[in-house]
Amino acid sequence: MLLRGKTVLVSGVGPGLGGRVAAACVRDGARVVLGARTGENLARTAAAIDPSGERTAHLATDITDQARCDALATAATDRFGRLDAVVHVAALDRHFGGLEDADFDAWREVLDVNLLGALRLTRACLPALGKRGGSVVLIGTQSSVAAPTQVRQTAYAASKGALVSAMYSLARELGPQRIRVNTVQPGWMWGPPVREHVRRTALSEGVPEEAVRARLTDRVALPDLATDADVAEAVVFLASDRARAITGQSLLVNAGEVMR
Repeated sequence: MLLRGKTVLVSGVGPGLGGRVAAACVRDGARVVLGARTGENLARTAAAIDPSGERTAHLATDITDQARCDALATAATDRFGRLDAVVHVAALDRHFGGLEDADFDAWREVLDVNLLGALRLTRACLPALGKRGGSVVLIGTQSSVAAPTQVRQTAYAASKGALVSAMYSLARELGPQRIRVNTVQPGWMWGPPVREHVRRTALSEGVPEEAVRARLTDRVALPDLATDADVAEAVVFLASDRARAITGQSLLVNAGEVMR
């Protein structure tokens, strides 16, 4: 168990990647603190991955609010006495479009969640992480290094690209405290959002869903898309002591669609 004895805080816990990450951390021995805006979703996920309730805690949290970020970090140390890793899954990814039709007020909201939200929560966790060292794992996107042709999400890609840039500075700043900072960058990740994209596209074009999915799998080196579970496994590794000498790095989990 890679995370035995560790306490991991995961933001953005819901039915997709956040829930997968939380479940993988519990499976690998961690005590997990779950954060997201909707308390009912948190309670449901916690009950599913930890029926006894002994190894999870949760608190409704809006990462655009520093006070709520502070409260989530405090909940971790109050319940489990320590904090060893923070995983930033929370993101605003529903804004589509490019520059010509840009609504910069919407862009600011995307940046406030995806960039500043992750930084707020990281800052809230620094006192606890600094006691023993630990890991900050950011969830980025392949779109920040290679724009997709299927959808246009310029604001999302820009916010996640900015987060990667911040990662390099954080890795230098926090390294003396033995706090590592890394990014996992998923490509097309088979999970609830991509399943919904495939469903809607197939419906709008009047074609089978498998035909739409084939357009995605034809772009990757491996015969299948990566899944949210695959991304969660990469997160567990970076949160663990197996990655104790890895910081300031971005790991693409994309079945080989983009290679760097």
